[in-house]
Amino acid sequence: MQYDFLVVGAGLSGTAAACELASHGSVLLVEAEASPGYHATGRSAALFTPHQGTLLVQAINRASAAFFAKPPVGFTDHPLLALRGGLTIAEPGQEHLLQDLLALSAPGRDVHPIDGETALKLAPILRAERIGAAVHEPGVADIDVAALHQGYLRELKRRGGKLICGQRISALDHQGGLWTARVPDALFQARVIVNAAGAWADHVAALAGVRPIGLVPKRRTAIIVDGLSGVDTRSMPTVDFTATDAYFKPDGDRIMASLGDQDPVEAQDIQPDEWEIAVLADWLQRETLLSVKRIGHSWAGLRTFVSDDSPVVGFDDAVPDFFWLAAQGGYGIMMAPALGRAAAALARHHDLTVELTTQGIDAADLCRSRQMPPPRG
Repeated sequence: MQYDFLVVGAGLSGTAAACELASHGSVLLVEAEASPGYHATGRSAALFTPHQGTLLVQAINRASAAFFAKPPVGFTDHPLLALRGGLTIAEPGQEHLLQDLLALSAPGRDVHPIDGETALKLAPILRAERIGAAVHEPGVADIDVAALHQGYLRELKRRGGKLICGQRISALDHQGGLWTARVPDALFQARVIVNAAGAWADHVAALAGVRPIGLVPKRRTAIIVDGLSGVDTRSMPTVDFTATDAYFKPDGDRIMASLGDQDPVEAQDIQPDEWEIAVLADWLQRETLLSVKRIGHSWAGLRTFVSDDSPVVGFDDAVPDFFWLAAQGGYGIMMAPALGRAAAALARHHDLTVELTTQGIDAADLCRSRQMPPPRG
């Protein structure tokens, strides 16, 4: 069968782009796994943190904020965001590390300095002696990732788009203005390939004879443990630590924690490392009053980067009708609404959407030919 757009990868990024494109042409969304969102989308910390990431990522997140606050009618039957607040802790002697975060404060995206006593009231499982200084971000929110993903999938279907799962592309060939994609059970043709394959995006590019963009998948390990007996932590903010990139947040009446590790690995169905789990549990006990007697659940996810840590969105500069939507670096869920619309515009050779241009973003900031630093060792 022939389509206008074939989108590779049914994580949130690819699904949002496919949904937006389905208003302008025929769309096939192809997922290698048995269900959409199996990898990064299904293993996210599910937080809207507008002050994290590169300046470009932060601007894209601002562009997505309106969608999260007021999704289209019928997209979901309950809010996509639930305010939680964010607390960032600097250990004694590291207080200066909070200055860059405080400098990002703006109306509607406030960042407030608070004292240690207030920090302990917000997060009573912290150890008082570990707090040198703290700031509070009231705008940090939980994202209902499942509702967001399912909303896009429903809307994709309503607009006539098609999803197939369990079909890994094994070959891509471009002739006569059409791409031919081979999967185990069929051949499909499309005018444009949208490469939203996450950690596997360079692999998909290789099938098409496209030069890779130097993607580096990085493993991040997380655990869930029991909360502190007698302390209701369900409304506690997420807590970050400036010196280590580690964080923890409530997960119901339990605690989810990660060291914020970024270990380069090959693209794979990543599994948690037992040593990393042990180190993480030890860190959590040193920074909090928790006593980790058992690990309720552990997992690992892949965050995929290029050398400048910002996403790549746009047509390849050498191979026709091959479109990149990659390198979200762990922020793909937050960026999905804005980047989905941006990808749909750029893949149709239209101007970048107003949500992004009003944030000072140009298509040249997103394309693969931008001047990126050399790959890091």
